[in-house]
Amino acid sequence: MRKIFLAACVAAISLSACQEQKGSKMAASSIPSGTKFIDPAHIDSSVVPGDNFYLFANGTWMKNNPIPGTETRWGSFNLLEDFNKKALKGILEETSAKSGSPKGSPAQMVGDLYASGMDTAAIEKAGISAIQPELDRINGIQDAATLANELARMTTVGLNPLFSVYVGPDDKEVTKNICNMYQGGLGLPDRDYYLKKDARETEIRAKYLVHISNMLKLAGETPEDATKHAQTILALETKLAEASMDRVAMRDPYLMYNKMAIQQMNESAKGIDWKMFFDQIMVKGQDTILVAQPGFFKAMSAMVQSTPIDDWKVYLKWHTISNMAAYLNKGFDQESFSFYGLELRGQKEQKPRWKRVLSVVDGAVGEQLGQMYTEKYFTAEAKKRMEELVNNLQVAFEARIKKLDWMSDSTKTKALEKLHTFIKKIGYPDKWRDYTGLEIVRDSYVKNIMNSNLFDYKYMISKLGKPVDKTEWGMTPPTVNAYYNPAFNEIVFPAGILQYPFFDLSVDDAPIYGAIGAVIGHEMTHGFDDQGCQYAADGNLKNWWSADDKTRFDAKTKAVQEQYDAYTILDGKHVNGALTLGENIADLGGVTIAYDAYKMTQQGKGNEQIDGFTGDQRFFLSWAQVWRQNITDKEAEQRLVTDVHSPGEHRCNGPLSNFDPFYLAFNVKEGQKMFKPAEQRIRVW
Repeated sequence: MRKIFLAACVAAISLSACQEQKGSKMAASSIPSGTKFIDPAHIDSSVVPGDNFYLFANGTWMKNNPIPGTETRWGSFNLLEDFNKKALKGILEETSAKSGSPKGSPAQMVGDLYASGMDTAAIEKAGISAIQPELDRINGIQDAATLANELARMTTVGLNPLFSVYVGPDDKEVTKNICNMYQGGLGLPDRDYYLKKDARETEIRAKYLVHISNMLKLAGETPEDATKHAQTILALETKLAEASMDRVAMRDPYLMYNKMAIQQMNESAKGIDWKMFFDQIMVKGQDTILVAQPGFFKAMSAMVQSTPIDDWKVYLKWHTISNMAAYLNKGFDQESFSFYGLELRGQKEQKPRWKRVLSVVDGAVGEQLGQMYTEKYFTAEAKKRMEELVNNLQVAFEARIKKLDWMSDSTKTKALEKLHTFIKKIGYPDKWRDYTGLEIVRDSYVKNIMNSNLFDYKYMISKLGKPVDKTEWGMTPPTVNAYYNPAFNEIVFPAGILQYPFFDLSVDDAPIYGAIGAVIGHEMTHGFDDQGCQYAADGNLKNWWSADDKTRFDAKTKAVQEQYDAYTILDGKHVNGALTLGENIADLGGVTIAYDAYKMTQQGKGNEQIDGFTGDQRFFLSWAQVWRQNITDKEAEQRLVTDVHSPGEHRCNGPLSNFDPFYLAFNVKEGQKMFKPAEQRIRVW
């Protein structure tokens, strides 16, 4: 539900491997041979459930499943993602091996794009010459006016060196598309990396300087020039960081909603001729735009005028090389990985090349690839079962809203209206995207990247002046994730997540509701978290609460924030309860709504045990299994700053410490670490 340009305004769940069924759709069960959906072998019985349920449920699995060298974390999401990628690899290799597919056909585009990315000999031979035309254009910049022209051109080909432009629904008029402007320009993951004086951030800045210098030397600069230019780049980015809005502030949709006439933009962000800029990026016939962070654009525009042109040329050269490094020869690719993968995230080895190229194909022609994937791996039975689960969760959520003791009847009526108007998308789009006009060749990876970026940009800009198309998806079908989009008031579950360990047609209700049921409830709750609650049933950003109800709701969410603020990892580093608030509310809502829906099933009403566990116990064990993961310290530390989701352990234990049925299922008693007195247990939805 964050206002981001990739999938505007969405809130996502995220963050084993089953055998590929060649030549047929997924079998009735996707659980790996020899594995149970709830496997007692994964439990660490030396841990008391009421002390740390996450470790009780997952401890032995965690000991037996170290992080592969190519990963920075390894858990349920990663296992399923790994399976999906292996399935997609088969499709890609089969498709790319074919010759003679009609130009512009899905098989030609998917196959040739994959082949171009796997042709390392051609990529190595091309070296930096593959992006030399981009560097030549930068070198031709002469003054602030030609700098603005180049910023505009780079925007259209997806390089976005200083800020991003995207087209999406106007938050207060969601039937209309509008052009949005969003801050950027940083090479490090967050503004804090430039501004904080802690030892870790100071060390990263020093290593960042070395990394920039190394990349510039690979591009042909002398060691002296590369070192000097690295200092120039860091100084520029630090000024941009100082002007950037922080992540917690950006969670306020009203703070991010700043509608301006283009003339206003010229007055508030002097230094760039914005009318000319918008003409050059093909935004024409529009009288207003939305600027997410006006302060950033004011400062950035002033910098365009005050900073020497040679400094800007160095900055743009660096960002072009850095953004394109993954598509260039091994030297650039490896140096980029050494900093962004190994140093920042603790990833010991590069992912296999086929996985990296696969991700590019998914990003460029994802619905063509997704259509091939769903035809082979997603059944009508799975979609029907998922539809039943979503409807059952909706019924359970309705019942919870009606029983709320802190909300007035008038606000309940509007909450129920919003719940009942959810758009539900499952598996894959009803209407596949048309890629007509996109040119994909077999002999140039970089050319394909640039062509795809320009094609996507033109497609996005073409939405201006047209009604919002609510049939569009923000994720491709193989994605292991799910999301809520407030402008569409929709919940979306791609086919990729509808497999073990989240979903399986052969398994009893308890673990299914504890896993994918809680994911469904999570996305539903996003419509009513601290951000989602500010959007009405029609998707518009507008108040639908009584003042008293909103005050009571805010008090409850404040308690959630304080609970998570107190959690720590890595010897005392605190979770940011304000940054993660929306996801924490959604986790709490997800498990409670899913449990209510489970108790409406025949199994939920009975007392049958399976493998020595009651249905309720299997429900909670399945919930814990969703969040299990091992993670590198560096990745965990970075996510404390950049991720709106809490660490896996706290995503598991935090909601359960507030949920009475968990206490009953595992006999949680006073004195155990997860125990909270009944009057202190937080209940929001």
